Amino acid sequence: MTETLEPMADEVNQLELAQQLLAQAKEQGIELMGPNGLLGQLTKNVLETALDAEMTEHLGYEKNDPAGRGSGNS
Repeated sequence: MTETLEPMADEVNQLELAQQLLAQAKEQGIELMGPNGLLGQLTKNVLETALDAEMTEHLGYEKNDPAGRGSGNS
């Protein structure tokens, strides 16, 4: 996966999204740093999503897709 994100100024304002995440975390009493902090959770989710996408691309089918049965990759 060598693709890069193109600027999405019209669709998603990244600064605005970050501000919304911080405001929501503050409302819910979630710390920014630490083992259960927002940054750790966000990093975990981004990495897991990227790894899942990479695995799907590598295998050629989605997780739990019947197309993978008997292919040697299941």
